[in-house]
Amino acid sequence: MSPTRLALCGLLVCLCATAHAEDPPKAKPVARANRLAKETSPYLLLHAHNPVDWYPWGAEAFAKAKAEGKPIFLSIGYSACYWCHVMERESFSDPAIAKALNENFICIKVDREERPDVDQLYMTALQVFSGSGGWPMSMFLMPDGRPFFGGTYFPPHDREGNSGFDSLLKAVHTAWRDKHDLLERDAANLTEVVKKTVDRTSALGRVTLTRELSTSGVKELADQYDPDFGGFGFNPARPNRPKFPEPVNLVYLLDQDRREGAATAPSEVRKQVLTTLDRMARGGIRDHLAGGYHRYSTKRDWSVPHFEKMLYDNAQLATVHLLAFERTGDPRWRTEAEATFAFVAQSLTSPEGGFYSALDAESEAEEGQSYVWTRNELTRVLGDADAATFRLVYGLDGPPNFEKGRYVLLEPKSRGDVAIDLGMSAQTLESKLVSLRRKLLDVRDRRPAPLLDDKVITAWNGLMIAAYADGFRVLKGPKYREVASRAADFLLAKLRTPEGRLLRTYRVGQAKLAAYLEDYAFLAHGLLRLHAATGDPKRLAQAKALTDRMIADFGDPKDGGLFYTAGDHESLLARPKDPFDNALPGANSVAIRVLVALGVATGDRTYLDHAGRALDAFSASLARSPSNSPLMLVALDEYLDARGGKGGDIASGKPAAKSQGIVTVTGTVGAIAVEPGESFEASITVSIREGFHIYANPAGSDDIIPTSVTLTAKGFKLESVAYPKGIEKTLAASGPGKVSLYETTATIKARVLADPKAPPGANRLTFKVRSQACNDRFCLAPETLEVPIEIKVGGVSSK
Repeated sequence: MSPTRLALCGLLVCLCATAHAEDPPKAKPVARANRLAKETSPYLLLHAHNPVDWYPWGAEAFAKAKAEGKPIFLSIGYSACYWCHVMERESFSDPAIAKALNENFICIKVDREERPDVDQLYMTALQVFSGSGGWPMSMFLMPDGRPFFGGTYFPPHDREGNSGFDSLLKAVHTAWRDKHDLLERDAANLTEVVKKTVDRTSALGRVTLTRELSTSGVKELADQYDPDFGGFGFNPARPNRPKFPEPVNLVYLLDQDRREGAATAPSEVRKQVLTTLDRMARGGIRDHLAGGYHRYSTKRDWSVPHFEKMLYDNAQLATVHLLAFERTGDPRWRTEAEATFAFVAQSLTSPEGGFYSALDAESEAEEGQSYVWTRNELTRVLGDADAATFRLVYGLDGPPNFEKGRYVLLEPKSRGDVAIDLGMSAQTLESKLVSLRRKLLDVRDRRPAPLLDDKVITAWNGLMIAAYADGFRVLKGPKYREVASRAADFLLAKLRTPEGRLLRTYRVGQAKLAAYLEDYAFLAHGLLRLHAATGDPKRLAQAKALTDRMIADFGDPKDGGLFYTAGDHESLLARPKDPFDNALPGANSVAIRVLVALGVATGDRTYLDHAGRALDAFSASLARSPSNSPLMLVALDEYLDARGGKGGDIASGKPAAKSQGIVTVTGTVGAIAVEPGESFEASITVSIREGFHIYANPAGSDDIIPTSVTLTAKGFKLESVAYPKGIEKTLAASGPGKVSLYETTATIKARVLADPKAPPGANRLTFKVRSQACNDRFCLAPETLEVPIEIKVGGVSSK
């Protein structure tokens, strides 16, 4: 423990003895609006009438702290955070506590979702200082921003052996006055550790980028897997820790499963994914009435959630369910994705087309109030017979699983098992449950609703655009394309400056704050997924423009990788370059995937070079703790795929007439000269990289694009085209029917007629080959490749 902590804790012990004697505060008058009233963040506006003299993060607050020689109290939270609301009601609305804050501190309030850079640095400081973190984050800083003490939630007064916030404020003030040299020393030491911590990747060195490295996360995740309830981060010594969905783990494992082999023989990693998805879908973490998922479970078995619902969780989980449907063909995962899309459409979609950030955990100052039920409520709404059925399905036959004799809805048994118990088919049971859920949801919708955080965050919207784009690609629903396209157009119109730079947030018609790496990377990713799903070249151009700006503003040309903030961003304690995935995917993980995807889609190896340097920069970190960066392991595999598995160029083989990296086209003719009025045969050979396919002609489905050949040449006419027979396969993304594919190579025979008036001498024929390259995970945009062939008219001679 540092001298600062010893000094502060010693003071707290002394102060606790007298804190109990204080009278509770009287009724709290409504305070006048403070500076936060001018902000747009719903979280900051919740504090706009606190008696605390809050400042938003900015130069004014730091200048005042320096001028008055006061420490800074920094409070960081977000709108859906239950304990943030509790501390706001208990402490920041208390006149006596506000008086102590106003007299002895300069107080800054930050919405972590608006300023993730500030949150990231001070959370690092808190974790270094205390070994743990969380929100609300309560930090004490020097006037120049260096931290010296911190914690999370504090009760307003001493409670059950825990020091209250009022006691803490007295202790910090006393230490500031009497032990200032110790605070100064600890601030310097803590800041130095924070700088080294956020820059740890540069000090770790480099390791070789190999397939062995990309697969190394499988074993680490297996060691953390909960064999009984699914999910990761499980420790038998602490089995009841809260559990998060961690969709990045699921994306990685499904990708590893895809690379292992046949969909008909489930691998161990696929079993881990499907068990996790099953237990979450049946657990209380899922909203069984309105769809969508809560942020995390407070219980190992997913039964009782922390009730906030975040856009980024639901975007990622919709993507995972689509991947699971593609991999297995099980319609259950299609239904899960559709339910999440329905929830987002109903509750988190703005009239302008963007997506809102979150729904709160509480209503009427009580966590989960909107979501939980009693048995009597069910009977009043559904009647005795239907309530009995509903109780059996959704776990209300056992003891209450939530406070005050209430229940969080969940499915303790599989739907098929319950149907057997009830003597009916699963389809009949589900038909009955649809109307019962609708009745309960109608009642729930009349309850006081949780607070909606209606700010639009660029990065999170990018994840949701990607999910909807994949929804269109996999499920073929045109509405999903419309939603994704509308959101993309909204973001590019409202959250982009005339210079092409992105902004972070939008609310009540105002876009503000410089964007971060994750904003560029996630939106570019969404645009690329939209391009892959629709073939719209505009989306590829938009993604390329954002990526070029991302490289210029965030790239590290010296060491590789990308910084979290732009080069001209406000200077903070350090400039991090974090490689790790958390509740949100790591910004560098997504950025590298974007760079690889652009390299493949455009054939420009420069993007692959940037991706390779970034992976190289983080390689030692990946080798040391691969399970902390599962999405970067996916990026590594995609990079190795694009390099031909071992760092080669995008395109391989002999020079081709035209190449987009995956598909290469060459052409020959059966004669070097023809007479006017004669016909001849041309052979068009299409080569497809291993692991990809193009669709045959005919393709076997009206929803996919067959390979086709046309001819542009003055004086020549395409008489006929003979397409080879394709390989028939069933693809999850194309529905239950078989489609026809070309893999490896396909040779198309074209019969061409030279017009009787064809110009004599050398003529150039331009064959155009249109195709769409796909693998079993994604499709590139359809592309037309041109193949020029020279032929002479007149002076016939055999080849």
